[in-house]
Order: sequence, then C-alpha cells, then structure tokens
Amino acid sequence: MYAPKSILLAGLAGYAAAGTTLWDGRFNAKSESNLENWSWSNQAGAYQYYIHGTGKLASYVNFASDFKNPADTASDLGAKITIDSTSQWNSDGMLRTELIPSTDAAINEGTVYYHFSLMRKAENAPNTGYEHQVCFFESHFTELKYGLISGESGTADPALKWYANSESQWNATLAPGVWHNVAYEIDFDGGSVSYYHSTGADDLKKVAGPVSVSASSNGADWHLGVLRLNAGTDDTKEDWYFSGVYIEKGDLTTSVAGGKASSGSASSGSTSSAASAAAAAVASTPAAAVSSAAAVSTPAAVSSPAVASTPAAPSTLVTMVSSAAPSAAATTAAAAAADSTTNYSSEDASALYNWYEKLVSLIGLN
Repeated sequence: MYAPKSILLAGLAGYAAAGTTLWDGRFNAKSESNLENWSWSNQAGAYQYYIHGTGKLASYVNFASDFKNPADTASDLGAKITIDSTSQWNSDGMLRTELIPSTDAAINEGTVYYHFSLMRKAENAPNTGYEHQVCFFESHFTELKYGLISGESGTADPALKWYANSESQWNATLAPGVWHNVAYEIDFDGGSVSYYHSTGADDLKKVAGPVSVSASSNGADWHLGVLRLNAGTDDTKEDWYFSGVYIEKGDLTTSVAGGKASSGSASSGSTSSAASAAAAAVASTPAAAVSSAAAVSTPAAVSSPAVASTPAAPSTLVTMVSSAAPSAAATTAAAAAADSTTNYSSEDASALYNWYEKLVSLIGLN
C-alpha cells in the first residue's frame, strides 16, 4: 500500500523549501577541545578563537546542554561567553570574547541567512550602562547592540537593538531567561539586510528591513560574541548565552529547531529531517522501483579546515580563512530514497519533487 500522491508531494514540497546549510557553528561535544587546542597552526573545528583575554578557555567560553535554547533540538550544547576584567584583547580598551567562523564556504556571497539565539540571566547580567556590540561584522553594517550607546545621554539602557547602516532599526527588552532567536538576511549582491526575530520556541518572522547597507565581508569577519566599550570603568563579570548558530542559503529556515547539526565539521550541506520522511514515503511507492529514475546527487560534504603554514597572529581585526577540501558523492534516486539517513540539499529535493510529479502523472497515481 503506497502513500497518496497529495501526502508525498506535500512532504517533498515542504522539504524543498528548507535552506541549505553553508556553515554549521552549532555546538557539540567537540567544541570545547577544538577551541582549547586552537592556534593559527592548528585551526581545527568550526571557529577561529583568538579574541579573548589572557586566561584559559574556561574563563571565557563554556559549554553545556542547559546553555542552549531548549527549543533548539539541532544543537547538542549551548555556549556561555564571558567577559571580565581580564578580557582586554590586544590591549584595545574594550572587553571582548568572540568566535569567528572558520570556513571557505560562500558565506559572504549572494543572499544568505546568519542564524543564532542569545539569552542572558539575572546572574552576571550585562551592564546596561555601557555599549555592547553583539554578533557583528567588522564593518558593522549589521549587528546587535545592548546597553547605553556611546555618546547618548542617560545612565542606562536595557534594550537590545538591531542596528543596520549605523542606525537602530528595532529594539526589545532583554529580560533574563528569555531566548531571542535571530536571523540576519544579507543580500551581499544587492546591498541590503533584513532582520528576523522571535523568542522562545516561536518561528522566526521578519520584523525589520530591508535596509540598504554597504554589505561586505571577507568570509572571516563575523564575530559571534560580545565586545563592550569602556574597559576599565566597571569590569564586573558578564555572561552571555548562545546557541543555534549556522549560516544558510536558499529558503529561510524559520523553525528554531532548525536542521540537524553536522557532527563537528566546519561546514556542511545539512538540511532538515523532512528529507528522511520524504525519501521514506517515496520508497514505499512503486516509483522507487522504476529503473529509469534520474540520478540525484547528494550535497558536498566539507571536511575540517586543512592546516596551512603558520601565519603570524593578526594585530588588528584582520582574520584568516582556512582552507577545506570538499568531496561529493552521487547515487540514483531509488538508492537515495531507500537510505533514510541521506541529507539532501534544497536543489536535490526540488529535482526529486519534479521527477516524482511527472512520474505520478504518467502512471495515474492519485
């Protein structure tokens, strides 16, 4: 007994609408050791880690399952990022702890979506009296800000604000224990950015934009973490929590759960679990047994960044892009459909969907 055409097509169409992950920065069991052992000559893992204070990793970045948004089922762990009196990286008069994507994927081309969730607690709460720059590019064409903005009047500001083109475009109260889910929609070719937001387990919705900006990036200058101005005035310890960090292209994934995270590679073509359901449904129909099925290629799997020759650590915000060697495998639609563990890109799913639509029209499946 095979599934009705309407059910199969609905599953395939829903999957085809999912985005394709360009870079996966979600935290897992390997994250701590990757950062602990990171250096310019050993750039393993999803992140570059050099913007931090003089202490050990545990002083600035820690991982635990209760540090993530509970609705983020694609992440194994969340990260607690800390700044304190020792966090004056490079003696620049700012408190800083930041992670930078380590990938050669095209995260700075076309239209892409930068995803992350953040939260703060009442304990070690961020200081509302000083400007914080959060999850920003070095050119600051899009970023979050928190606290009293430098140069503004007053003594404190508890608002979390989205800035684009150097102007505040959106704001909300950053209450303790509330997860804020964010996606920057960046059109690098068209020069615009839009802002998607939700709280808790709610789906992302566009709340601001598009805003015209000078969108530019070298692919290694987006900073996940916190920069606080006015170091030396009140350097009380602050904790910020992050999870669900990844970059995708194609259709925006609005679910906070997202697709399943890859198992520690710096970049992947992972997609939502709807692929397995769609593939299983197709496998249960006569279509899976048709020998003339068109070949559907699986997305390229990207290995961990290759170790290059040892460069000097930058003294400014200049960063380096590590190299990674992609590999690809192709299989027939019948074999791929029978394999419920295969991850498909949105392009693969669209091809499968179109092929199946033609097939059912030929054999009269309804």
